[in-house]
Amino acid sequence: MPVQTNQTKDSKPAKTTKVAGARYKESRRGRRMNSRVPVRLEWDSSAGKRISVEAHTRIINPYGCMVILEHELDLEHRVALTNLAMDSSNAAVIVWKSEERPEGGWEYGVELVAPAMDFWGLEL
Repeated sequence: MPVQTNQTKDSKPAKTTKVAGARYKESRRGRRMNSRVPVRLEWDSSAGKRISVEAHTRIINPYGCMVILEHELDLEHRVALTNLAMDSSNAAVIVWKSEERPEGGWEYGVELVAPAMDFWGLEL
């Protein structure tokens, strides 16, 4: 059966995103807040090298955040996320990934693993 789209010949294709696993399709937990928090993400590359990148969040909630990175990561990739403003770290996993942005990089949804409710230092 063919896939139908609401696209005319003059319109651009809809932007697609990727979501990790069925467990991430649940309804949103917690309130989201636009907030620019300095963070560091660290992970091991496929070659075994430790990579550390500093960035800023775009959106936060008690269970994670959205960040933009120049590095391409796979869904379900495990990272260490450090809130540099609070000097607190937490294990995290990439659960959402945008298509590559025209200006470069990707937006990522990052879910904290067993987060402390005060990880962001804000009332959410």
